[in-house]
Amino acid sequence: MPVIAVVDYDMGNLHSVCKGLEKAGATPHITHSAKELEMADAVVLPGVGAFDPAVQHLRARGLEQPIKDTISSGKPFLGICLGLQILFESSAEGVQPGLGIIPGKVRRFRPEAGITIPHMGWNQLEFTQRKSILWEHLPADPWVYFVHSYYVDPTDPTIRAATVTHGSQNITAAIARDNLTAVQFHPEKSSNIGLQILSNFVAQVREKIAA
Repeated sequence: MPVIAVVDYDMGNLHSVCKGLEKAGATPHITHSAKELEMADAVVLPGVGAFDPAVQHLRARGLEQPIKDTISSGKPFLGICLGLQILFESSAEGVQPGLGIIPGKVRRFRPEAGITIPHMGWNQLEFTQRKSILWEHLPADPWVYFVHSYYVDPTDPTIRAATVTHGSQNITAAIARDNLTAVQFHPEKSSNIGLQILSNFVAQVREKIAA
């Protein structure tokens, strides 16, 4: 079974992510060791909470460069929720610089009549990269589970793999570029659809090992 390093920086529900990866046929390994990230077959960066503490914790544990090295090495990488946002350059939620791996900013939803902030609960994905490995074996416009008040706005729109509409705002729900994928929603809380997405990621890891 592929070994997937799950990055521990005190900002994520690691148990539910690990449970999802186990169900998807991988061996998750919770770690904050740069060496273990390097040795793993793939890396998952989960995250729940606020932007500034997240990047501060990552930097305090010396994980910024190892994460960048993991992505540039071609190893499969999946960011989840806050783990998507901290890949960007900056956030309206805080003052700390993000990791800057993806050009763009994290923005706050505009208040408007009839919408709740945070955007919380089930909503439908609209695929913009239908051929992304994450979406294999999924129906069109599947429902997934969101909890967030901020969303990513990539400089390059072609990196978007899916969008979601909340009120009048259509925002990025997932990105994909080469070996790097990241989602705003929580696959580990998204029932069978989420499990299929995690299984697709694990299948990508297996292909990489076999290549």
